[in-house]
Amino acid sequence: MLSPLANLTYRHLFAAQVLSLLGTGLATVALGLLAFDLAGADAGAVLGTALAIKMIAYVGIAPVAGAFVHLVPRRSLLVALDLLRAAVALALPFVTEIWQVYVLIFVLQTGSAAFTPTFQATIPDILPEEAEYTKALSLSRLAYDLEALASPAIAAALLGLVGFHWLFAGNALGFVASAALVLTVVLPSPKPPATQEGAWGRITRGARIYLATPRLRGLLALNVTVAMAGAMVIVNTVVIVRVGFGLGAAELGWTLAAYGAGSMVAALAVPRLLDGVMTDRTAMMAGAGLLVAGLLLGLLVPSWSMLLPLWMLLGFGNGLVLTPSGRLLRRSAHAGDRPALFAAQFALSHACWLIAYPVAGRFGAMAGMPATFLILVVLGAMGLVAAILLWPRDDAAEVEHIHDRLPPGHAHLGDVSPDPTGAVRHSHAFVIDDLHQRWPR
Repeated sequence: MLSPLANLTYRHLFAAQVLSLLGTGLATVALGLLAFDLAGADAGAVLGTALAIKMIAYVGIAPVAGAFVHLVPRRSLLVALDLLRAAVALALPFVTEIWQVYVLIFVLQTGSAAFTPTFQATIPDILPEEAEYTKALSLSRLAYDLEALASPAIAAALLGLVGFHWLFAGNALGFVASAALVLTVVLPSPKPPATQEGAWGRITRGARIYLATPRLRGLLALNVTVAMAGAMVIVNTVVIVRVGFGLGAAELGWTLAAYGAGSMVAALAVPRLLDGVMTDRTAMMAGAGLLVAGLLLGLLVPSWSMLLPLWMLLGFGNGLVLTPSGRLLRRSAHAGDRPALFAAQFALSHACWLIAYPVAGRFGAMAGMPATFLILVVLGAMGLVAAILLWPRDDAAEVEHIHDRLPPGHAHLGDVSPDPTGAVRHSHAFVIDDLHQRWPR
């Protein structure tokens, strides 16, 4: 499980990720307190708008960044984005108007929308062996889950000693430390895209590859299921625990911890499951099935003691779907197209969350928790059924296909001879590119 950390470059990048995540977690707590300081009882509306701005930045900026990251050395880009985010974090304590919060959040999340897909697309180049890359994906998932557990506790401890504005300084320190760690390693040079296209073609290339690849169309449908279950947890846990069961902040913390623990167990289990026990498709479909089943069981939960294992089940399903997703992206594009493809996944998955958050929040406020569980079950089940239909069970790496437009002797065809119709049939690891613009039937 820990063997990828033997690679010096990956070890430093993983440490940079952990420090950056911890800083972001501190800022999440501080942002809530800042919103209350500026808006009082309307703090929820301010945070809701800030969350919407975050998602809009992710959906709109990530594809643009993914199209042009190859023009800048990766290390320089990642360091510059870390320093940009650090500067924004340091500016947040000094805002006096709500609109200033919105502007700074947009700049901060624009930096994240460029940083995260670039970081994710770098890891397959550092760890080319699939087994090691799978373990790295599990470590990354663990980092996210540990941040969700550790950051609130660290923030609570710090708030007993200093004002909440200093939490933004902790966020900035995390970004600066991340930049310093990135500077200590040499990253692979970004490979140019596999084609020369105009600006719009580059911006949309990742999404075109994504939507033309059956396994990735299935992944998009699974993202819908993940978003519906995750939004229920993130948006409505506080309502269920505090209002539904009449419990306090400690029980709320334990409930969210149960969800994180379930996801961590999945992250630890995925490398073993994918080592000859399950295929990516089987594991991810099973995870989505657990999410749908968990939402359905939410209609029947009578007490907090039953909510804890249910939230752990949802966390496990979440981890089982999300942890292997990088493997699908890695095998679905040439190295030069990976940044654009990871950016497309980043944008499209967050578009699902942009829909799921208001659905969970609005239905929860207007119709109550049973109706909210029910609507999210329906939407999550639709995502699972779509994934089963869109992602073929026989998802072989090498696909036999026909070229009927390439001239004889083309370098891609090698010494394969055409059949009597003039078409050339051959087989290789298939990805969408300029020579293969449609998936074979």
